[in-house]
Amino acid sequence: MKIVKVEAIPFAIPYAKPLKFASGEVHTADHVLVRVHTDEGLTGTAEAPPRPYTYGETQESIVAVIERIFAPQILGLTALEREAVHEKLDRTVANPTAKAAVDMALWDILGQAAGMPVSGLLGGYTDRMRVSHMVGFAPAEEMVAEAERIRDTYGITTFKVKVGRQPYTEDVKACHALREALGPDVELYIDGNRGWSASDSARALREMDGLGLTFAEELCPADDVLGRRWLVAQSPVPFIADESATRAAEVTRELLGGSATAISIKTARTGFTASQRVLHECEGLGVEVMLGNQIDGQIGTLCAVAFGAAHRTTTRHAGELSNFLDMTDDLLTEPLSIKDGTLRIREGAGLGIDIDPDKLARYRRDR
Repeated sequence: MKIVKVEAIPFAIPYAKPLKFASGEVHTADHVLVRVHTDEGLTGTAEAPPRPYTYGETQESIVAVIERIFAPQILGLTALEREAVHEKLDRTVANPTAKAAVDMALWDILGQAAGMPVSGLLGGYTDRMRVSHMVGFAPAEEMVAEAERIRDTYGITTFKVKVGRQPYTEDVKACHALREALGPDVELYIDGNRGWSASDSARALREMDGLGLTFAEELCPADDVLGRRWLVAQSPVPFIADESATRAAEVTRELLGGSATAISIKTARTGFTASQRVLHECEGLGVEVMLGNQIDGQIGTLCAVAFGAAHRTTTRHAGELSNFLDMTDDLLTEPLSIKDGTLRIREGAGLGIDIDPDKLARYRRDR
């Protein structure tokens, strides 16, 4: 199963409405389809979502680093030589989603070759996950209406609420409105994308006391080192490190430094190989994890649920697996379906990613 070709195909699919949060705003899914081809005719597929305001990657930079640097380095290696592949990829710093897509495509090849779902190769704990939905910035009444629609349509009862606006009281008001409208049985947690100061974060958490929040995520920047530690030390709920803990070493730094007490794992930035390392590190330290989302399309969501369902620890909380609902279309021949608040892995060998050639031709940007 020698690697003979690596494709990085840019494509663009509009969102039904802009997704707004403290660190940025997206109107279009400008993603990259990554395909790794072998000499035995097997092709692994994954998706890289650029997030310049989080990791510095753009659609153009992902295509360039894969085509000009990564592909020449890994041609001739086999899909089984993942450590050798990562040794070469890691010679280039940063570029996390580009590296992750290559890694997941290799796992897709292994699953196809073994005739097994990738989720089974990773751990095979279950075949589905509960789904959490992200509620972005909007007036409080619109945020409530969206959450109610998602609950009533898809059976989702866990919501991640984007916060981090100024003044912070606007988000406090929205969270109180969501709890009042949705009732005590719906799970809520908040994500600030580093939008608040440590002091505003502390005020907001105090004013949200009684809402039964499950987590608080990245409310203030991790680079505000002392302020972040001060905030985490008094947080009444587990404090999640997300974009501040993109690698195993960063996870160690944030946890041992007192800047987080829980970790978000995103396959879009750590693939399957590095995500397992982060997961096992957290299990060893007794730290809670959750499966995050990089505003993935359906391809990336298939990868995420394959990983999340494979492990007992990642199934303890609902995974962020519904962002694709905000896209106007996707590249899969068979769209994903969330039913009764859950999303299943695809049966069959590999990741179950089947690309519609007509849709790819319509949305790709390199022709």
